[in-house]
Amino acid sequence: MLRIHLLQQWYDLSYPAMEDALLEVATMRRFAGIALITDRIPDETTIMAFLHLLEEKDLGAQIFETVKAHLKANGMAMKQGTIIDATIIAAPSSRKNEKRERDPEMHQTCKGKQWHFGMKDHIGVDSESGLIHSVETTAAYVHDLTPAADLLHGEETVVYADAGYQGIEKRPEMQGRGIGFRTAIRPGKRRALPYTPEGRLDDLIETAKAHFHAKVEHPFRVIKRQFVFPKTRMRGMLKNRCKVNVLAALSNLFMARHQLLCKT
Repeated sequence: MLRIHLLQQWYDLSYPAMEDALLEVATMRRFAGIALITDRIPDETTIMAFLHLLEEKDLGAQIFETVKAHLKANGMAMKQGTIIDATIIAAPSSRKNEKRERDPEMHQTCKGKQWHFGMKDHIGVDSESGLIHSVETTAAYVHDLTPAADLLHGEETVVYADAGYQGIEKRPEMQGRGIGFRTAIRPGKRRALPYTPEGRLDDLIETAKAHFHAKVEHPFRVIKRQFVFPKTRMRGMLKNRCKVNVLAALSNLFMARHQLLCKT
């Protein structure tokens, strides 16, 4: 059932589509451990019940931790500097449902003078490997700084962040950690840098910060494009939190696939 659930995430299949795929695609049956088509193939209700079990027991987070342990055992320990960032995952804003309302656990936020309705996926990424080591999910209106402390593993000496995390070093939960923060300045302030030796040096420093910070966009791209999750179809933070943890684990495996294959 776990393998079937992973197939569903990889190919972004609904419950009926997953059942049909198992009936029609021999390679999927083989991966799921179903030897013959005459064997009992789980129907859509069984597949849905397994997802509810994952959510109830918080197994999504355990899957993520298990993958991290597997990567660590293969020499990919994530104890370097940390890059933190957040991305918006859109949610359906339509009220054409039984309750005639939008998902009450999702909220809207304004970004770049454009309003978005949904949730935020906050991640902490290793600055060397680009692999995710921490995941948090919140409603979209929660400020990026709020869960920032939960995205640190505690052994990093430097944290990279974009301009949305200005003032992170002043937060009480960040005091006494011995961390150096490399936070980007606001775009408007950077454009206003004077064309002087000092101004050009400041601009080069911001460029170096951006090069480090770019690594955090890679797992977001895998989650949103490779695993087709720019928008959620599920209601409620519990379901989406489980899905995001599983996708973070799969993203790590996808990005580390070449190193893992070399070790087998």
